Amino acid sequence: MIIKSEIRAGAYFDSVVLMQLQRKLAALDDVDDAGVVMGTAANKALLEEFELLSEEGKKAKADDLLIVVRAADEKAALDALEQVDRLLKEKRTAISQEFRPRSLEIAVKQLPDASWALISVPGRYAAGVAEQSLDLGLHVFLYSDNVSLEDEVRLKTSAAEKGLLVMGPDCGTAIVNGIGLGFANRVQKGPVGLVGASGTGLQAITSYIHNLGGGVSQAIGTGGRDLKAGVGAITAMQGLDFLAEDEATKVIVIVSKPPSANVVTELLSRAKQIKKPVVVNFIGYPPPASRLGNLHFTNSLMESAQLAVELAESENEYKGEAVNQNPGFLRGLFSGGTLALEAVLGLQNVISPLYTNVPLHADQALKDPLNSEAHSIVDLGEDVFTVGRLHPMIDNDLRIRRMNQEIEDPETGMILLDVVLGEGAHSDPASELTPAIKQALTQRPDVEFVAVVLGTDQDPQKIDEQIAAFEKAEVKVFRNVSKAVEFISWRYRAAEGIKFPIVSLGNRISAINIGLESFYDSLKGQGAEAVHVDWRPPAGGNEKMMDILAKMKK
Repeated sequence: MIIKSEIRAGAYFDSVVLMQLQRKLAALDDVDDAGVVMGTAANKALLEEFELLSEEGKKAKADDLLIVVRAADEKAALDALEQVDRLLKEKRTAISQEFRPRSLEIAVKQLPDASWALISVPGRYAAGVAEQSLDLGLHVFLYSDNVSLEDEVRLKTSAAEKGLLVMGPDCGTAIVNGIGLGFANRVQKGPVGLVGASGTGLQAITSYIHNLGGGVSQAIGTGGRDLKAGVGAITAMQGLDFLAEDEATKVIVIVSKPPSANVVTELLSRAKQIKKPVVVNFIGYPPPASRLGNLHFTNSLMESAQLAVELAESENEYKGEAVNQNPGFLRGLFSGGTLALEAVLGLQNVISPLYTNVPLHADQALKDPLNSEAHSIVDLGEDVFTVGRLHPMIDNDLRIRRMNQEIEDPETGMILLDVVLGEGAHSDPASELTPAIKQALTQRPDVEFVAVVLGTDQDPQKIDEQIAAFEKAEVKVFRNVSKAVEFISWRYRAAEGIKFPIVSLGNRISAINIGLESFYDSLKGQGAEAVHVDWRPPAGGNEKMMDILAKMKK
């Protein structure tokens, strides 16, 4: 076998064309294998792994088209390389001969009603094309990856200020006004709107909804990094705001791979204020409860689809509980370690920052269990508190002392207690805790007290009498941690964050496609108006020349 290579400096073809050319070369007589790639380091490493990289091929630069053939002998390899232009020409002549503009500006003149730009060019050029699209007033579906985090934040912020969307980078799926963008399934229209930082997650849920007899109003992709701390869910927030106002949307679904904790808090705070049910599936992220007000948490994509379809068929406006915002910090003082952990699990999604001596993540660890900071959940049954003293389920002295310490802190806004009844526990916990609570409220009437009372009607402490005593002391009582978490989630809402103009998606879609021609074919196949730009890297990909041209343009 012999390997022959050809390097074409600055030549650009979209990846689908390269794939088709590679397959045609590999299918030629006496050709064993072929590679057709841009000469990036990663691509050359793959060629080397498949024993297709020659010394000549190693010289290819990232902007060069590298064509490699491994054949039975030198003549077969050279004959194959000589057919490259013919094979490329076959591809071009098979394409419709309609006029294809070379620039985005000309494309917009050709399709003046265009509202979207679909961008799938190499990552190093993608941000520039996206910025140009936004300047022309187009929403952006940015399939390209390898776009820097800084560029993503800049593009999304700029778009949001203009009332435009940037879906991506690395956004694979969206459905807008019934038209699938990227790798979307064809589904019927209906009342379920989706926001997704997971392309295949969106595909799965929208397909399931369709197969269950439901329908999709819009499916807004965000790109995989949108719910990370560096981006702050800019597109997801825009999507939620749009779907909240969209009359065609009755139920909203949020799906994402595990997001950053602080972003979860902000996103769910925004979602809680929507007067529509919101189904939440953060894949692999522990849900705080099965339901918090209008928020419904699911553990699988199928469950998300089923619940969304069910909710869409019911009366679903949710007004929430009319309560005022608590301005202080939550201080949870628990006698049960597992109950404290359950509280952390639920509250980490709705309040931030949250610290505890039973952390689920390292960044939740309380520096000093003897002193609270910000929102804190403290398990008073941990060893540091119980050495030489009775467990707090038996002796309330330690908890009362810590309660008084929290009352002295002007930043304390709510104190959460668990009261565990049953055999071996304190015979009448309310008799000790309620006088201390009443005394605390005389000193700090602005502090709220919440208690989770755990037990049965057969326990010796008489649970009904215990609950009545706490309620008489102005304590909000719940029988389980989930209900307490739901109440607290409404009392503590994250800051509104930046509010951007509500985007408008119109009633139809017309788009400019820059990059993968298959996306253009898909648009046309679905009946959308579209123009495909015959895009080439500016200045042939020469970075110095690109900088000069950019400065001249400015």
